[in-house]
Amino acid sequence: MTKRVYFNVQGQVQGVGFRYFTQKRAQEYGVTGWCRNTKDETVEGEAQASEDILAKFFKDVDDGPRSARVTKVSQEDRQIVDNEDDFKVTR
Repeated sequence: MTKRVYFNVQGQVQGVGFRYFTQKRAQEYGVTGWCRNTKDETVEGEAQASEDILAKFFKDVDDGPRSARVTKVSQEDRQIVDNEDDFKVTR
């Protein structure tokens, strides 16, 4: 079953390549959506895929790239977006 999740990642996640790490993992798993930096120094986004793929994706997001230090990942279900075909990094 396809699911879409809003996520917000806290910790040392800006200036360490976190968004591009997230995009690369999303593309490897076939996850669509987006992510961006926020003014409060977190990274937020939305990810869409099957529940089992999202579980793998969020495990990687929780680990983050080597230079990051993730302290919390919060998630909320969102409405599915039709015809989305990529995972984008936005500003």
